[in-house]
Amino acid sequence: MRATTIHAPFDVRLSEVPDPVLSKPTDAVVKIVAGCICGSDLWSYRGENPITPGKRIGHEYVGIVQEVGAEVRTVKPGDFVVTPFVASDGTCPNCLAGLQSVCQQGAFISGPDADGGQGEYAKVPHADGTLVATPEVPDESLVPSLLTLSDVMGTGWHAARCARVKPGDTVVVVGDGAVGLCGVLAAARLGAERVVAMSRHEPRQKIAREFGATHVLAERGDEAKAAVLELTNGVGADAVLECVGTSQAIETAFAVARPGAMVGFVGVPHGVQVPIRTMFSRNVGLAGGVAPVRAYLPELMADVLSGAINPGLVFDQELPLADVAEGYKSMHERRAIKTLLRP
Repeated sequence: MRATTIHAPFDVRLSEVPDPVLSKPTDAVVKIVAGCICGSDLWSYRGENPITPGKRIGHEYVGIVQEVGAEVRTVKPGDFVVTPFVASDGTCPNCLAGLQSVCQQGAFISGPDADGGQGEYAKVPHADGTLVATPEVPDESLVPSLLTLSDVMGTGWHAARCARVKPGDTVVVVGDGAVGLCGVLAAARLGAERVVAMSRHEPRQKIAREFGATHVLAERGDEAKAAVLELTNGVGADAVLECVGTSQAIETAFAVARPGAMVGFVGVPHGVQVPIRTMFSRNVGLAGGVAPVRAYLPELMADVLSGAINPGLVFDQELPLADVAEGYKSMHERRAIKTLLRP
């Protein structure tokens, strides 16, 4: 079978790899219908994360179950499933607390015990605790939105939940990538009265508005703080979603938060220092981390299937798997927000 592998910075290839096989009775094999490239994949692509040459990459996909182990009970061959980016057994104390992303037996879908999502097939460990099937094979038009539930929509939702977004709030979203845009959608869905998207890019601004942003700010740094304070009569935001992971993004998030606000952070941290003195003096909280998207999947899947949300709009590029290298390049160069891949 064919799958994407990474070999060095800026070197991703479509390679021939062994077909996946069941190794445990709790495994499943999924034929991938659609996968995609994540902004977090770009950290490795740029060489900012360690690279194991030849390793499979990618952690977001939906597909059709082909085979299941003898102990799998919740999915069966023929089911259309969404695969969260962390496999989880669903039974450990962390899973039972709704934190499947830190399952005691868990593994990243692109980790050593699983297969990357940018290929033709993948083995999924802990199938019962991980995979979520749709009631029936969905219409093709729903596939992009269902694909976002494997990561970016659930991650944006996690940021909003950790920031304690509630009806009537003013929410600022720092970051206009796919996760940030899904954070805008999440804040609007949770009833925020004003949703401020921080973006300098017109195509991303357009999607943010379609997702419910009431205001778009292009400013950065001190100018961004001044713009939010002007918008909020000098008070600041009730909740802030940090969806980037850089020091500037964290600094901006705390700068625009009102006293007593919460910052929900889901950007993968790179070179970030938490401003503990600011948190202490202004009573601003911080919560977040790796999103337990499995916990949110049933609710978000229902919203997608009912048409209440359409997060698939974040995909502004679709390519065949054979062109995966171009997909990475276009996202790295910010010519695409998020690239969908078809095997």
